[in-house]
Amino acid sequence: MCCLVTALAFLGPRAAIIFWWLFDPGRWDKAFDTWLWPVLGFVFLPFTTLMYVAVGLGGLRGFDWVWMAFAVLIDVAMYTGGGYGNRDRSPWGTTATTS
Repeated sequence: MCCLVTALAFLGPRAAIIFWWLFDPGRWDKAFDTWLWPVLGFVFLPFTTLMYVAVGLGGLRGFDWVWMAFAVLIDVAMYTGGGYGNRDRSPWGTTATTS
């Protein structure tokens, strides 16, 4: 678990997925029935994929849904935060007109 936290902090969630899968592939096999969902999670929702492997082995119950919602919010923030922060670089992002 220490390697997961270190990889997540320094390299990002996709590196953490790779390291965790390499060090504990059995947990990933228990969490997912097919290879398709982890690959899609790796590409589109990496924090949600990590959280599901961490809390969703026996199914999501109770407070697990809060953790999953938090992970989805982090993934959405990753995609929207970059666009909001760089809105001035795009000709379509600014609404001010020059006179």
